[in-house]
Amino acid sequence: MSDRVLFRGGHVLTMDPDAGDIFAGDVLVEGETIAAVGRGLEVGDAEVVDASGSIVIPGFIDSHRHTWETVIRGVAPDVSLAGYFEVVLAAFAPAYRPEDVYAGNYLGALEAIDAGVTTLLDWSHINNTPDHSDEAIRGLQQARLRAVYCYGNPNTSLVDWWYESELGSPEDIRRIREQYFSSDDGLITLAMGTRGPGFCKSEVVKHDWELARDVGAPISVHVGMGPVAGRFSMVKKLDEMGLLGPDTTYIHCNYLSDEEFRLIADTGGKVSIAPTVEMYMGHGTPPTAKALAHGLRPSLSIDVVTTVPGDMFTQMRSLFASDRLLAHEAAFEAGNVEEPTFLTSREVLEFATIDGARVCGIDDRTGSLTAGKQADLVLIGCDHSNTYPVIDPVSTVVHQADTRNVDTVMVGGRFLKRGGKLVDADLRGARDRAAASLDHLLAATQIQPNWVQSTGLEPVHRH
Repeated sequence: MSDRVLFRGGHVLTMDPDAGDIFAGDVLVEGETIAAVGRGLEVGDAEVVDASGSIVIPGFIDSHRHTWETVIRGVAPDVSLAGYFEVVLAAFAPAYRPEDVYAGNYLGALEAIDAGVTTLLDWSHINNTPDHSDEAIRGLQQARLRAVYCYGNPNTSLVDWWYESELGSPEDIRRIREQYFSSDDGLITLAMGTRGPGFCKSEVVKHDWELARDVGAPISVHVGMGPVAGRFSMVKKLDEMGLLGPDTTYIHCNYLSDEEFRLIADTGGKVSIAPTVEMYMGHGTPPTAKALAHGLRPSLSIDVVTTVPGDMFTQMRSLFASDRLLAHEAAFEAGNVEEPTFLTSREVLEFATIDGARVCGIDDRTGSLTAGKQADLVLIGCDHSNTYPVIDPVSTVVHQADTRNVDTVMVGGRFLKRGGKLVDADLRGARDRAAASLDHLLAATQIQPNWVQSTGLEPVHRH
């Protein structure tokens, strides 16, 4: 591949307010970075990629996914959050071996790339041993996408690690920082996932926050997911403990009070929403409007493929639909005859790209097609039956396109998908390892999917 690549003649949605949209536009990549964005750029000796009739966007940013769960994809389609804790965290997680974590992270990262996700925050609460952590990182490294490895707690026992846990997060994150993340400039960076008030004792909360800050890792915490967690008043308690800060991302936030949203905004915190999971599992209505009302622009995330799809198209539509439904209902209940102010399709695309990069703390290097940033971009093909014709490219991406339209994915100037096919990815090996892991996990837990119980047939997970 040439060190210079020109994407020629596409509908370029830069997601950079200064550059705007450029129709019949070009994006020039030199090495790892975007050299120029415009129209009629000089090609020189650049390799030319014909993007005419296609849409060029910055890659999607998934700001929260438990990637290790990929090998048990779809195992819990009908459960609530409590059921997820029992099936996934209480039964499956303790049975995971390091090789199962690697299998999940590698296959899950390939899935993300295939769907146009160029940055993945891997919220890895499967650090049962140091080897589990090493294998999680190895899976991300081999996939070669941009990632934030979010070091979470072990899950060897639901009683030990949740529900008023007295166990602090392992100090092994110090080794992880030194061994893999001595610099914050790499393709993969470090964060720390914490449990927060209500899921562990106050002294544990304090220990975990101090540990994260001592190793210089941004913090990510689940809050307000479901009415039970809402009663914990997690953000308010963190404030009382003096722990709120601009280094923290709050995931879900469905049952936060206005006071708690104000506390997040006042301390520079960030918000990540997983709309499909939140509606499926009973976390609560995606709090998009509440976040925006307090000046908090949310990012989007998948959360768990044990229950929902692993693509950002689904998340964008779920959030768009839920927010507009709430706006319609609020207007009706208030007796308003005029249409309310709605969330726009462009805002949703911003949540999935530039706002995701900002929440992950990497908007200086990705999230928009801006000269000088890393060349993380996606080419959406528009010659399919579901994307042709293109009247409004933003509408096409947010409402019409799906994973079949992701033609090309580039991360840091490297092609990871081209012509609709993954590049230099061991998909067959990933599937074989996932199948072996699933065999082990089903045997260890004695759990059978519903349809297996009713038919007696073996699960379909072989190639």
